[in-house]
Amino acid sequence: MIKILIIDDEKRTRDLISKMILSYDLPVQTIVEGESVETGIQAIETYRPDLVLLDIQMPDGTGFDVIKGVEYKNFEVIFVTAHEEYAIKAIKFSALDYILKPVDPEELNVSIQKALHNIENKNSEQQFDTLNHNSVNQSKRKLVLKTSESVFVVDLSTIIRCESDRNYTNFYLDGGNKIMVSKTLKEYEMLLSGNNFMRVAQSHIINLFFVDRYDRIDGGTVVMKDGSQIPLSHSKRDIFFRILENL
Repeated sequence: MIKILIIDDEKRTRDLISKMILSYDLPVQTIVEGESVETGIQAIETYRPDLVLLDIQMPDGTGFDVIKGVEYKNFEVIFVTAHEEYAIKAIKFSALDYILKPVDPEELNVSIQKALHNIENKNSEQQFDTLNHNSVNQSKRKLVLKTSESVFVVDLSTIIRCESDRNYTNFYLDGGNKIMVSKTLKEYEMLLSGNNFMRVAQSHIINLFFVDRYDRIDGGTVVMKDGSQIPLSHSKRDIFFRILENL
């Protein structure tokens, strides 16, 4: 039976989440134990769960500290958090899941189902390492890209551009590598904003540090340092040139 460990500094929240999970009638066992970083680490090492629901803010630190502190890392995690932009961005960059407080039963159910599906193909340790890196290195973040076959950990500074392919996004990296992931370009636009990336057209996000030049012919094209030519939307021209001036 799959073991789900619930770590939160409020017993009432732990009990409520446990009741929600049990109401889904899944083949799982819930363990309601761990109210701090110290006791959370102890609970993970003791019970070796398949899935951990982990609060971020605790009396003696954060859920990130729990991840850093455990030796056993063969589990899925769903963070439970208030709306904290910094914490949520670190989680998203690491391709991990989270739900917001107060916990919505339907949202929790969706996250639990997704986690149960992922348990068969655990790649958590790479993602945990990336989370630990991103939580202390906001200016040198890494991005986890998950395909059907692999989990890639990519430095943002090596991403030249991203291109939409319907519900997929192609990442073109310095050195010639290409990675396709099953997420939309819009999801990455929100995630990469503020990191020298810009959506310059409907299907294109570029890393401004890789811009080689702008050609005025054919309506205007951004030429990247790898030779790729990216259309520049008319509505994006002013902001594009303004950003380039400040790089």
